Amino acid sequence: MMPQNDARARLGLRPLIWDSKLQAFAEDWANQRARYGNCYLQHSNGPYGENIFWGGGKAWSPAEAANAWIEERNWYNYGSNSCQSGQQCGHYTQIVWRDSERIGCARVTCSSGDVFMTCNYDPPGNYIGEKPY
Repeated sequence: MMPQNDARARLGLRPLIWDSKLQAFAEDWANQRARYGNCYLQHSNGPYGENIFWGGGKAWSPAEAANAWIEERNWYNYGSNSCQSGQQCGHYTQIVWRDSERIGCARVTCSSGDVFMTCNYDPPGNYIGEKPY
């Protein structure tokens, strides 16, 4: 959670607060991914904002996942409120969404040895046409 709050602090945004309800939601989804034996990137389609991460080849940490999402800031153009062509930046904009207040995350290792992580945010962000901050 620390890297995500550091990214928010750089923009003068309030820190996200850990929420056990969001953690339980994230754990349920992550466990479902692991139960099916894969770590494929698939959103829960739940009521919250959501970032998901897949990593193979090593024991990825939550901080490494968060930093990968935060690095997307390099592809985000605030003026046009868009991502550079061919790049993703929605994970970053969810992290710095001004109205998001709470966060809950989970990490699982799937049978393949790959890692799946998810963080949920409430209220959600990434509304089309709105800037994150």
